[in-house]
This record gives sequence, C-alpha cells and structure tokens, in this order.
Amino acid sequence: MNDHRAESAAGRTGSAAGPGPAAGAAGAAGAAGHDAYDAYDVLVVGAGPVGLITATQLGARGRRVGLVERWPRRYPLPRAVVFDHEAARVLASLGLADELAALSEPATDYEWRNGRGETLLRLAFEDTGHSGWPAMNIFTQPQLEAALEARARRTPGVEVLRGWEAVDLTEDADGVALTVAESAGDQPVIRDQGRGRRTLRARYAVGCDGANSFVRSRMTTSMADLGFQHDWLVLDVLPHDPGRVFAPRNLQICDPSRPTTAVSGGPGRRRWEFMLLPGESAVEFGSAEIAWRLLAGWDLHPGNATLERHTVYTFRARRAERWREGRLLLAGDAAHQMPPFAGQGMCSGIRDAANLTWKLDLVLSGDADETLLDTYTTERSRHLRHALELSVLLGGIICEPDPAAAALRDARMLADRRAGRDPLAGLPPQVLTAGLLRQGPDGAPAAPAGALGCQGRVRFRGRTGLFDQVVGTGFTLLATEDPRAALDDEALGWCARLGIRLLRVTGDPAAGGPDEVVDLDGTYRAHLARHGQQALLLRPDHYVFGGVPRPEEVPDLLAALRRGLGGGAAAAPVR
Repeated sequence: MNDHRAESAAGRTGSAAGPGPAAGAAGAAGAAGHDAYDAYDVLVVGAGPVGLITATQLGARGRRVGLVERWPRRYPLPRAVVFDHEAARVLASLGLADELAALSEPATDYEWRNGRGETLLRLAFEDTGHSGWPAMNIFTQPQLEAALEARARRTPGVEVLRGWEAVDLTEDADGVALTVAESAGDQPVIRDQGRGRRTLRARYAVGCDGANSFVRSRMTTSMADLGFQHDWLVLDVLPHDPGRVFAPRNLQICDPSRPTTAVSGGPGRRRWEFMLLPGESAVEFGSAEIAWRLLAGWDLHPGNATLERHTVYTFRARRAERWREGRLLLAGDAAHQMPPFAGQGMCSGIRDAANLTWKLDLVLSGDADETLLDTYTTERSRHLRHALELSVLLGGIICEPDPAAAALRDARMLADRRAGRDPLAGLPPQVLTAGLLRQGPDGAPAAPAGALGCQGRVRFRGRTGLFDQVVGTGFTLLATEDPRAALDDEALGWCARLGIRLLRVTGDPAAGGPDEVVDLDGTYRAHLARHGQQALLLRPDHYVFGGVPRPEEVPDLLAALRRGLGGGAAAAPVR
C-alpha cells in the first residue's frame, strides 16, 4: 500500500505538570531584551503524526513536553494514506479508538498487474489483524493530524508551540538548550534584536522534523542510502460521485511505458501516482494540465472530479546509522525515508515513537539507566531495515521502465503465482532481534521474546472490549495462574512502582476478580499455548519481553527485566 512520505523534487501515568507560563515568559523576557528560559523534560521538534504521538505519549506518562513546529498552521493536503494494525493500536491507545472508524477505512485488497492487465500479485487483508484492528487502513493525513493535535493539546504537560522554528541547539551535561525563533513557516521572522526568540531547556530533544531534520543536522550520524531514487507525479482527487466504484480499490500497474498507482486516499478520496520516465522533468509534470491528461484514461475530468493536490515527489530509501547521540534522538522521517509501496513509512515512525517514549520516561524517572536509550537504535534500526528493504523490493518491481526487463519480471511473477509461491512473503516481520529482551543461554533473545504481542477482546472489571481500551497500556504480565502468588513483597513493590500489571488470563466466563482478565475469544490463551508459555511479560510498546513455561519462573522473568533496565540514579530536576 502506498504511504506517501517522500521529499518534493520540486503507559505509565503520573501527576502531570500543567502547561507553564511559556508565552508570558517569552513576552516579559523579550521586553527586557533577554531570551526566555522555559524548562521541559523533553523537547520534540516537528508536529507531524510522529511528533504529536511522541509528545502525547510522554505527556500521558506525566512528562512536561514542548512540541516545537515551525509552521503556524497544519499542512492541509494529504500525504501518507495508509497505516497498519500495529499503528492503529498505538493511535487507539492515545484515546482515538472511537475516531478511527471516521478517519479511516479498511484496505480490503491490493493488486499488482502488468501492462497487459495480467495479475502479477494479489494481496487480501484481514478485517481483524494481529493487533485487533484491520490489517491495513486507508486514511487522510490532515484529518488524523487534527485529531492528534487536539489530543496533544488536551494532554496535561504538553505545550504545542506552533510558529516557532528551531534555529540553534546545544547540549551539555545536564540537558539541551534549543533556541527557537518566530516563524511564518518558510523562513524565520525576527522582528528585532531580543524579540521573537526563546530559549527552551530540556533533558532530551527528539527530532521528528522530517527528511531535512534540523536536529539530525546537529548530530554526526551519517545517512545510509540504498540507491533507490525515482520521481513520481502524485495526484489526490475527490470524485464528485461518492458511490463510484474502483475495482480493485488499490492497484499497481507495472507497465514500463508508465508505472502507475491507483489507490484509495481515505474515505471519499482517491490517489493516483505516475512515474516520470527517463528524460521527463519535474517542472514539466508540475502542471494541472498534465495531471488531467493522465487522469483522462480513468474517465476523470474537471466536470466529475476535483484535483485536490498535484506535485512531483522523489521516492528515496535512506536511514540514519545512529538514532541517538547523547541527549539528541531521531524518529520518523528524520531517521529514515523509504518508497511508499509497502505502506510502512509513517507506520515505521509510529513504531519509533512507541518504542522510544516509555524508555525516555523510565530514564527520566530514574527507574532505568540511560543506556536503555541505546536499545532504541538497536531495536528500531534492525526492525526498520526489513521495512526499508521490502519497500525497495516492491519499488524495483513497479519502477521498471525497460520493456525487456519488465517482460522477464512478468514471466517470473506469473510463474510464482501459478505455483502458489509468495514472492514477498508478507509484510516486514514484526520481530525484534536484539535489545531489551530476555536472553537465552546463547545470548540471543529467547522465543517468544521480540515478537509483537497480540490483542483480543476481553472482559475486565465489568468492562468489555479490546484489551488496551479495557485494561490499559504499559508493562503487563499475563499468566494462566495468579502471578502474585510467586512474588515476594519486594518484587511486588517494584512492579507497583513501574506500573507493571500482574494479571491472570482465563477463559472462565464466571471469573471476575480484580486482577482477572476473561479472554473472550481465546486470543491470549492460544498465544500462550502457541509459544508453550504459562506467562508472558509484555512491554509498553506491545512487544514481548519474554515468557516462561512454568508459573514458578515468573520471579526470574521479572528479575531479567530489572537487570535489563539497570535502575539508574534518581533523575535530577531540570535546572
């Protein structure tokens, strides 16, 4: 599925600190001719989906967050159009579960055809994926960003600073200092010396500021380039007839004479993408006249459709070698860019946020050593490589302009299809291969450690629904027997401090204890049985830390987590 994230060619809850007097401080300091001095736990640069999720998750854990965005208003036009079941689970955990149905629609199909109309590949997506949400979902990014920003602004401790551009960033032993200037979006607007500038202070800064990341520019990390680069004309269209059917709804046409994408752009919208051929220029293809000429083959014209956006983008495949240097971290497009054909660009950024935020929270609280943040790069960069390589593989299939090479591709894929072979072997494996995971005797993660935990319907304390919305999120120990029985008071106290839920999962419909979860569809019992485990410890990002085959081994499982966290000294307050 196409996730448009390319560059233009043209948990734990706590008492949350309320928004500070940042605007007042800025005004007073400006009048006095001095920089304002605002303190936060974390500064997040960039208020796209990844930045908004990062800020909201940290705020929900009681952190004070400054979210800096240079554009005074949200970008109003579509970009990314797809998120998967794992991303949907993260979005729902922010309080958007009821809004996702209005914001998105399930992607039911995805078909690849050659220039003669023969089907090379057909994918069907589950209505209920591993995470309890549709496997793939089509949406319109401005609507999602509006919902995310509204949620961020409602979160105590999160301050959204729109119209402020990061212009300087320094780091010392205690934290970071970020200088921001009032901005009209395209360039800073400094009215006069001492006015229109602020200095923001925090323990850490997270760059969620896109492919041309300012935060990344202050790091020494290099970008690994996979050598994939193609220009595509991207068209977002609103057909005037809402009942018009496009079949298949999501289509790739692997025609060397003009590789083409035709997919849903979210409820009521469609997206077309046309690859520029060798010798064609982005300037030439930037006109609405060219756009309508290409859409004419689909019986679309100004009389029956509105062209919402037309622009030429360059699809690239790049990733940062390191996502953390000291107190600076990267997430989303600041850390990686990929072709849109697997629909994993924004999804990967959402995984970044889900992985990073609970680790930052534990380090800030002193319940984990700062070295825990190094597992962020370890875990996400290896996982990201799968998504990046799959995106490039799919891009290589469709972006083939040579007729002879395309004919060989068609013959190979048609033979695979006749033989029932899957040339893609599904979406990227959602498995962590290193990091904060329970290790086996050989030093490698012991299965099922690193697997993505499932989500099903449960009943808990009189409420029924998906696990996250009924029980909550954060560290969770699920066991077939009451795990508390195996733990001493000291271990129970440590679990309470970290907010680790200790729950017995059962299929007994009569169960109703305060720490009993009724597994309504057998999702969790099947998950445990499949892995031969009696207990699983799930991390706040829904990945399995580890499991044990016997209830009496639960103390060892928790001890392994405790060793992995390190337990640094209590965090010093921001000065």
